[in-house]
Amino acid sequence: MSLGYGNVARVFHWLTVLLVFSTIPIGWIMTQELPRPTQNLLFVLHKNLGVIILTVVAARLLWRFVSPPPPAPATLPALQRRVAMLVHFGLYGFLLLMALSGYVRVIAGGFPIESLNALGVPPLLAKNEPLADAAKALHATAIFGLLALIAVHVGAASYHGLVRRDGVLARMWPPLAPRKP
Repeated sequence: MSLGYGNVARVFHWLTVLLVFSTIPIGWIMTQELPRPTQNLLFVLHKNLGVIILTVVAARLLWRFVSPPPPAPATLPALQRRVAMLVHFGLYGFLLLMALSGYVRVIAGGFPIESLNALGVPPLLAKNEPLADAAKALHATAIFGLLALIAVHVGAASYHGLVRRDGVLARMWPPLAPRKP
């Protein structure tokens, strides 16, 4: 059995990275003082990337259920294995929380999500300003938890890849690789 992740899991991982690392700066920039047409374009892009992230994360979790990840290397101390598992589930949780709170903020605020409208998906909530405000506050606060977990994840991967050189980083890098026997 290979100790590395398969190509489907790798593609899901790196696609998530690309989407999240695109949408975070867009989310920050769109809230700055900008010409209204530019700001509107960034809001549309951010909302629709959120829909894509939610879809990718849901598919990724389904894939993880159908094709469980390889076990952590036996050389990894038990505490590091537990922390890695908690960080991974925390990342999934925060990604879902960000996407869902963004959805609630937009729909309860009475705004469209253009990609869902184009697909004929009706809003799942009625306009509700207090709910929209609560979701906006949650979305604006939860980003810090997501960023912290991303920093821990990237730091740990870098430590294993650059310092320990123990093969942990190679389980997911490169994004596409032949499975080793």
